[in-house]
Amino acid sequence: MAAKPVFLTPEGHARLEEELNHLRTVRRRQVAERIHQAKESGDITDNAEYDDAKNEQAIVEHRILTIERLLQNAVLIDNNPQGTDSVRLGCRVTVSDSEGGESTYTIVGSAEASPGDGKISNESPVGQALLGHKVGDHVVVRVPAGTLSLTVVAIG
Repeated sequence: MAAKPVFLTPEGHARLEEELNHLRTVRRRQVAERIHQAKESGDITDNAEYDDAKNEQAIVEHRILTIERLLQNAVLIDNNPQGTDSVRLGCRVTVSDSEGGESTYTIVGSAEASPGDGKISNESPVGQALLGHKVGDHVVVRVPAGTLSLTVVAIG
């Protein structure tokens, strides 16, 4: 079975590469040192420091595997598409709601989504609903809190 593509902006890809490098070169070494020190302090059967270090090692190794899998399936998206007339991955889109409020989102892959920073996933209800629409299009989105009525104001 083919793995699901992970859509990443160049910046998101670089951040994951940087985190992976840090985990491999710094964190692994730090955790190994903690394990070594805990072993030297005596019997490891009832050693909370040793158990904690081993748990941390498992977390670090899991994160390394997760990032490796994300990068292996990465598909880079243009986060600054020029001349596009419809909403697509990488676009910044400004929408107005039925109460006259405006919001600006960047449509990114789920691995980079950060709604607080205005980055919404192409798999989120709002992201899915906006994809393919043009300036002036009216979009109705069902979200957990109810229904949103949005109008695409600008695409950039």
